[in-house]
Amino acid sequence: MLHIEIDGKQVSVEQGATVIEAAHKLGTYIPHFCYHKKLSIAANCRMCLVEVEKAPKPLPACATPVTDGMVVHTHSPKAKQAQAGVMEFLLINHPLDCPICDQGGECQLQDLSMGYGMGHSRYREAKRAVAGKDMGPLVSAAEMSRCIHCTRCVRFTEEIAGVQEIGMANRGEFSEIMPFIGKAVETELSGNVIDLCPVGALTSKPFRYDARSWELSRRKTVSGHDALGSNLIVQTKEHTVRRVLPLENEAINECWIADRDRFAYEGLYHASRLKTPKIKHDGQWHDVDWQTALDYVKKTLDCIRKEDGADSIGIWANAANTVEELYLTQKLAQGLGIKHIATRLQQQDERLAASLQGAPWLGQSIEALSGLDALLVVGANLRKEQPLLTARLRRAAKGFTRVSVIASSREALHMPLLAQEAIHPDHWAARLQALAADTAHAVSGSLKNGEKAAILLGAEVQNHPDYAAVYAAAQQLADATGAVLGILPQAANSVGAAVLGADIGDSIQTMQARPKKAVLLMNVEPEIDVADGGAAVAALKQAHSVMAFTAYESDTLLDVCDVLLPIAPFTETSGSFVNMEGRLQSFRGVVKGLGDSRPLWKVLRVLGNVFELAGFDFDSSEQVLKAALDPAGLPEKLNNRSSWQGEAAAASRRLVRVGGTGIYHSDAIVRRSAPLQATDHAAVPAARVHPLTLAASGLIHGDSARISHQGHSVSVTVAADDTLPENVVYLPLHTANAAAGGLMNSVELGGA
Repeated sequence: MLHIEIDGKQVSVEQGATVIEAAHKLGTYIPHFCYHKKLSIAANCRMCLVEVEKAPKPLPACATPVTDGMVVHTHSPKAKQAQAGVMEFLLINHPLDCPICDQGGECQLQDLSMGYGMGHSRYREAKRAVAGKDMGPLVSAAEMSRCIHCTRCVRFTEEIAGVQEIGMANRGEFSEIMPFIGKAVETELSGNVIDLCPVGALTSKPFRYDARSWELSRRKTVSGHDALGSNLIVQTKEHTVRRVLPLENEAINECWIADRDRFAYEGLYHASRLKTPKIKHDGQWHDVDWQTALDYVKKTLDCIRKEDGADSIGIWANAANTVEELYLTQKLAQGLGIKHIATRLQQQDERLAASLQGAPWLGQSIEALSGLDALLVVGANLRKEQPLLTARLRRAAKGFTRVSVIASSREALHMPLLAQEAIHPDHWAARLQALAADTAHAVSGSLKNGEKAAILLGAEVQNHPDYAAVYAAAQQLADATGAVLGILPQAANSVGAAVLGADIGDSIQTMQARPKKAVLLMNVEPEIDVADGGAAVAALKQAHSVMAFTAYESDTLLDVCDVLLPIAPFTETSGSFVNMEGRLQSFRGVVKGLGDSRPLWKVLRVLGNVFELAGFDFDSSEQVLKAALDPAGLPEKLNNRSSWQGEAAAASRRLVRVGGTGIYHSDAIVRRSAPLQATDHAAVPAARVHPLTLAASGLIHGDSARISHQGHSVSVTVAADDTLPENVVYLPLHTANAAAGGLMNSVELGGA
């Protein structure tokens, strides 16, 4: 340890620490702009100049390593003069537009100028002006004259997002921060540059001129868009969500959030938001009050139970629902004798579920991933499924973690990889078995020789028709190498649903093959949330009654349902999620419900009372959570061990659709966020196919074609891609192609 004195206070730090890190440990603030604890040292703003005894001139605290016995003065006359001089230079060309700047009230330059700036300027020449830039639909760079060239945004895109999309052009007074010519900033983490910008040069385009920072109320919550469980600060005004920012939690999301978490709030107030209960009568929809709607539900379910039995009723529940909502769904089903609940809406192989010894999860903490020696990821579209977790893996890969990937396509992960194999999904099980038998192979050897190693299974494995066999092969490889086996859950509360044992009776595939007389949809948009959207809608059309508990109305729901009950999204309700590492996180609603929408747990509680069932006298979500599970016993319920002993299906050459779900089509709120839907990530994708597979179908690059599955088809444009394996159609699920079938389904490809 090294010993340093800062402003008369002693502190010990590790070798290699800088003066600003030592000061932070001591609780001493040193003004700065370019320094950020998660980014490399640039030392180009010079605001952190301090006096170091025996040094001939002030030194930048961010770039000066600590030496044993160093004595530093951060507020001496010499240091303050240097800091004031830097501030004067920064303000020389800065425009005087604080009254209209979105950064006003939370601007580092504004704050520090009060402490280190002069009351007047000695500069009388014309100020430098810089033209605004187009960085896409999410980040506004219209006021680049405010930029102080701290280069935080440049370093973020290169070091955290993985590919440099922003750079500094020219030199001296002609220097400008800009995206690459003709390109927008397309990383799925782009919004973080807004938080990083210490001035008002980069701001949120959707939030631009919407509200001032001091007008906003701040509330803590947890993201409901993926299984990471990012901690958020939601800023509200007039009972509406106006902005979403990261709440720092080093164990989960560090100080970042994905664009999906940041900008999805724009979908909360979409025109399709359901505000009042609706009942269909004689083919026409009518607004009704809650009592009428609940009486209709009771009368309908009682009639179907009496005529066809409770076995003819099924519940499709989204695994993104809270623990409390899923628990009360179970409790209502039990009280009514309903024996079929499905939450694994995307999974096609249910054989594995009965063999698991507990709830499938990540297998370790999120933080532990950063310390792995070796990692093998199988069947994942990492940047689409887990954009923020991918950033953590990227940093680990740039360190000492050897990362290998086996998937259906070669994803641009922007990180160093030991190996990346794109093979047909039906060959995954055999490939993993071969690696288990040959531990001298580079991939399996990296797992075996590392002290800490892991195998992670992504969404495409979990949704594989032969999931049990691929899982068993991965477990065999984990046993042979000593690696930890884990999964990347698909929804915000997938682990919570498994812990509760929410799935009972018939699987979603069985309920599609043998349609129920009545179906309750719990926050489900069947055409895209269910593995085979076309078959799901067809099954619902055969039901006598479909009752949707939903935050939004859609063409599909209006077609297949006879009652719509407006429920609140996660921002308008209290509840709990269990994230991928098994961490229980509870939250409260940040705004009141829109219109007559109600939290689903409250709707289910009242419905239980309408049916006069016992045990529905809860007054708060906390009471429901206490009844649902014991947080202390949660770790004991997490176990990825499987006893499945079956054989893998024979490797085939069937044509399958892969690509998962589009990053901005993953849930109902995201699908309706206008800024996210304006990005390139949300554009209707082309169907990428190997040239030989195209030729076998009589197609060439750029042709219009049809992709079909079990009688349902959509029009696509095909693009040749020789990096894909043969007999694979890479087509991420999008609202425009939902009828193309679920993941890993056999499809047909032909001319339009």
